Amino acid sequence: MLFLILLSSLHAEVHSLTLREAVTLSLKQNPDILAARIEQQKSEFAIRVAKDPFVPKIFAGSGLAYSTGYPMSIDGSAPAIIQAKTIMSIYNPAQRFLIAQAKENARTMAIDETTKREDTTYRTAALFLDVLRLGQDRDVARRQIDSFGKVAETVRLRVEEGKQLEIDSEIANFHTARAKQRLEALESDTDYGEATLALVLGFGPSDRVRPIDGDRPSAADPESEEAAVEGALANSKEVQRLVSQMQAKGFELRSYKSSRLPTFDLVAQYSLLAQHNYEDFFRRFQRNNGQLGLSIQLPLLTGSASGGQAFRAEAEIAQMRLQVQSTRDRVAVEARKGFQDVKRAQSAREIAKMDLDLTRKQISIALSQMEEGRASLRQVEDLRVAEIEKWTAFYDAQNVLEKAKLALLRQTGSIVAALQ
Repeated sequence: MLFLILLSSLHAEVHSLTLREAVTLSLKQNPDILAARIEQQKSEFAIRVAKDPFVPKIFAGSGLAYSTGYPMSIDGSAPAIIQAKTIMSIYNPAQRFLIAQAKENARTMAIDETTKREDTTYRTAALFLDVLRLGQDRDVARRQIDSFGKVAETVRLRVEEGKQLEIDSEIANFHTARAKQRLEALESDTDYGEATLALVLGFGPSDRVRPIDGDRPSAADPESEEAAVEGALANSKEVQRLVSQMQAKGFELRSYKSSRLPTFDLVAQYSLLAQHNYEDFFRRFQRNNGQLGLSIQLPLLTGSASGGQAFRAEAEIAQMRLQVQSTRDRVAVEARKGFQDVKRAQSAREIAKMDLDLTRKQISIALSQMEEGRASLRQVEDLRVAEIEKWTAFYDAQNVLEKAKLALLRQTGSIVAALQ
């Protein structure tokens, strides 16, 4: 078992990628996107199937058989050495609407593929930022262990000098142990995040993707809340999908209603006949025989199925109209909230940055005072511990802001363009 684990680790790769590189790879290799593309191809093949009645088809064969007495027909044709038939629809309105429905279904699948691209881009970027944030927390935890260690050593010396109680040393050691335990948890979470990101990018389960905190592509934020709502409504793939499905159902309805219209098919046939038995029952025999014409079908009694299907399609279209309006309302509300989330996250990041800057200034003052003998090393180290906590709060605020912007880009339909 240990040998297998070591063997699998030999094939594992660590891919260090920027956000732009990670998004580009996910759009090429993500399994969900590849599956969506296959579904889109299947819908395009369905168009070819729907067009089949309008494509000429030629069948060749033989009606040759032993015949005694009158030359009886086989499959509707006289016994022949060679037979060739062709048939093609010329006017079939019901089938024409089914072709239009198949094309609209293909457009729906294209919208689904685009939706999957946007979802995958958002998931990749959000996971990338989370793993990057875990790495930052891990680095902060390492610095925190160093700071706690220095404080613990200072407290130990003061305890030995009788200037502090023994419990103060125990408290300092506890803080150090807790920081080490947090570092172990962060290292485990970081490894899991890198493995998950590798799967999203289409790599194997043994691979890892290590985020690089480089230049991150970004798009301009909407100028106003109304602009965000307009962009979301104009680019909502969910609304577009519902509208496309409603149009496809409309073509299906028209197909049902067209079932009472006549259809015209082009038909042609050729037969090469043998002379056997024909001269005994027909005064004139012709070896080569052909036929070309139209097959016209006039529906007189079509039953109740087409009417019932038409009523059902009308009800489904009415239901879809309600869904479209409901979805538009929800998209508008979510876009407003997304815009407000970005503004709120920007404010929180500014506050966290101010808090961090104040703590760093306090450290500078404390260092100057320590040189003058007016501050102790313990006070400086306590401030450094506080600085690390302020860095953590700032990183958290930065992560919340970036993810809020990603969510807004996703809602306005510009996330793929912004991150490529």
